[in-house]
Amino acid sequence: MEKKRQIVNIVNFIRGFDSEPQPPLETYHTVKNQIDLIDKYNFKSTFLIQYDALQMDNFRELMLSLDKERYEIGVWFEVIKPLAEDAGVEWKCNREWSGLCNCGYAMAYPLEIRKKMIDLVFEQFKDIFGHYPRVFGAWFYDTYTIRYINDKYALDALCNCKEQFGTDGYTLWGGYYGQAYYPSRANVFLPAQSEESQMNIPLFKMLGSDQVYQYDCSSNEDLSPKKSQRVITLEPVYHDVGGGLNEWVDWYLKENFNGECLSFGYAQAGQENSFGWQKMKDGLKYQFALFDKLQKEGKIEIEQLGESGRWFKEKYKSTPASTITAHCAYDDENKSTAWYCCKNYRINLYSENGRIRIRDLHIFDDSIADLFDNAVCKETFAVYETLPVTDGYLFSGNGVRSGAFFSFKNEENFVCNEMEFIEKGENECDVVFKNSNRFVKFSLSENEVEISSDKDFEIENIIGRECEFVPELIYFDKKTLTLKYLEKEYGINLFCGEFLNDRKIKSESRKIQMSFFHKK
Repeated sequence: MEKKRQIVNIVNFIRGFDSEPQPPLETYHTVKNQIDLIDKYNFKSTFLIQYDALQMDNFRELMLSLDKERYEIGVWFEVIKPLAEDAGVEWKCNREWSGLCNCGYAMAYPLEIRKKMIDLVFEQFKDIFGHYPRVFGAWFYDTYTIRYINDKYALDALCNCKEQFGTDGYTLWGGYYGQAYYPSRANVFLPAQSEESQMNIPLFKMLGSDQVYQYDCSSNEDLSPKKSQRVITLEPVYHDVGGGLNEWVDWYLKENFNGECLSFGYAQAGQENSFGWQKMKDGLKYQFALFDKLQKEGKIEIEQLGESGRWFKEKYKSTPASTITAHCAYDDENKSTAWYCCKNYRINLYSENGRIRIRDLHIFDDSIADLFDNAVCKETFAVYETLPVTDGYLFSGNGVRSGAFFSFKNEENFVCNEMEFIEKGENECDVVFKNSNRFVKFSLSENEVEISSDKDFEIENIIGRECEFVPELIYFDKKTLTLKYLEKEYGINLFCGEFLNDRKIKSESRKIQMSFFHKK
């Protein structure tokens, strides 16, 4: 197999205002220190600048002074007081900046105002830099805004936040877990499933999430999910675990860039200036020294976000399948995981103390409407979701860890001591969990999942609590399971294997073979 690219984008973004503003000189000197560190290693880098910072002389002059070969400047898009007022709408927050969905994001405003805000930002950017921005980022955005940008300005790349439940007042859950995808014209959170439904700007997932812990961290004592997750990412301001802890950074870069990625390996590094230099400096300095070492060894490539986007568009005409694996946790050798994402579904395989389960399985339907595509967000929070089959975080509770668990008749639970990743071709791979006596193999492709072993087995989807996130059962027989969620019917067809009930499948001839469907 060809060697896969291992890409790092250094993306720092510049706010003029924040909910807990640093003194003006501190926000400026934070950016200046970031630039000095980037220059020390002669890295390529991307800065995304917000509308308020574009209006500040010191930030404009600093950005204009940068080497255009190494530095790329784009837009960071949040709605702040001057942008709202320039667009002719009332600013309803008591601060200059707001992280609330009904104020600080474009979805809080009518469609014509969203267009006006985008045009204001893009025209001001052009007045300063002589061209429209080629890259655009925000933690969170609605589909109408991105579709308008796609159709009018034809960017090279987008970026937005990782998966998270409740953090910062919004939820992105069940979507494409890492790397990049082409968004659906109906819903920017979902990968397009056809050429007709596709926006041709790749969307890169930010932050570099912990492959093992980020997904189901922040559970309550009974294992049910908390209202807001903590953050375990490459961001250098997190010193307990994450990008400010050297041991975690060493582990993350080793596992994330291990080559087991199908399409390409990816991480975004950097931090917004509003945290201040003191909180991020130690983490950034350690990371950048390690990036320099790995790049010189040929293990990673550091490039601008726009470069990655142009390469992606040249290489892939539709969203490629991707994988992310970790053969241990940063602090525990007895955990391993593999994420597989394609334009039709995502699945997470997980082993803890040798017991394996499908920790997560979500089906994608790119026709799911964005709730804010033609409506204003009136709540302080917003949610983007996909179609769950099993969810090891949201379905857990009452002391029960959820997931699809494996068992062999008349035997103790299968316990593995090794996970092996085998690339089989474009968009296809095997993930094998094994010990000296037994194996369970997952063969993953865009259109089906095959699970096989050396002995017949059963898989049971264990749900710890009945809650609003668990889909409604519509129908099942021996070969079909139909569920309903978000007013969509979807489910599983079995080519091999048999449903014993709506939550348990038994193998046939030591195999379960399934595909997924959603009804239009």
